[in-house]
Amino acid sequence: MNRLIDWMASLDEFGISFWVGAVLGFIIILLVRYVLVKGNKKITSNERTALFLTTVINWLTFFAVIVFLFSYFSRTALIYQTLFTFGDTNITIFLILTVVFSLVLAVKLSGAVRQYILPTVYDKYGLDRGVQASMNTFFHYLIVTIAVLISFSSIGFDLTSLTVFASVLGVGIGFGLQNVMSNFISGLIILFERPIKVGDRIIIDGTIADVEEIKMRATVVRTRVHERMIIPNSYFLEEKFVNRSYADTRLRIAVGVGVSYDSDVARVRQLLEESVIELREEKWNNILKEPEPRVFFEEFGDSSLDFTVWFWIDTQSEEREFRIPSDLRFKIFEKFEQNGIEIPFPQRDIHVKSN
Repeated sequence: MNRLIDWMASLDEFGISFWVGAVLGFIIILLVRYVLVKGNKKITSNERTALFLTTVINWLTFFAVIVFLFSYFSRTALIYQTLFTFGDTNITIFLILTVVFSLVLAVKLSGAVRQYILPTVYDKYGLDRGVQASMNTFFHYLIVTIAVLISFSSIGFDLTSLTVFASVLGVGIGFGLQNVMSNFISGLIILFERPIKVGDRIIIDGTIADVEEIKMRATVVRTRVHERMIIPNSYFLEEKFVNRSYADTRLRIAVGVGVSYDSDVARVRQLLEESVIELREEKWNNILKEPEPRVFFEEFGDSSLDFTVWFWIDTQSEEREFRIPSDLRFKIFEKFEQNGIEIPFPQRDIHVKSN
């Protein structure tokens, strides 16, 4: 027995016993991981939960590897040598690696929860896309902040040293980061006050666009020709814009048409109303019954009597906003043709005067 202990001690001088234990530990970890990954689908029938468990298991394995490396290199004084002093805290390689690893782990955990767990909550309570995007962003910031604070505290970092950093940052903000911080704070206000949210249809300088993503500094919107506009967050708090989806997702659509002066205007009004009703019954049940379609006699034009029919659709979308008016024009043209209602083209009378 004493010989065995002496032999292990001699091996330990070369670090061999450490590596033997590490290899055995890794084999056990891989076996446990294999069993859990294969078995988690039997534990739960929810696919999102199974994927989340698989992700967590993978990162726990990675965490075990990192802990092993820290334990091994802790025998060397290199990673504990002071690189520089920040306030009252000595900055070492170990401190930097710990913070970086904590941030990476927090980001991965946040991503896994947002991808696999939170969608289940959203589906259960029927939350809209805007609320989902706000909660995802807020949850991500919260997890990362908590991870930074816990990692700093656990390694003995003096948080009061951050006051030095805050003072330096304040000077930087005063000189060159005003716009950056303004947009960052505006982004937080947008997430909570929600003048816009993901999925809203807005109009900026006459351009219709859909809000795709609200980031830390800017908001990404998609125009009708599928171009992306990057707009600073502060714009939505300082400038005027139209949010079509702010309080009501319904949209009123107006379609105009001109008829000849010898047309029966009462018949024209009836045909326009019938066109909207028939289109709703035949193809587009997105056209609302209430409010009812309304026909307006706009004006006596130069060559035609001008009418406009108003109707409402339930929700805004690129397909409905453009295809429904187009289909209605086809329907109006067909009914006018069947009933002998003429749609005139511009006319000019030329009088030739002879001397």
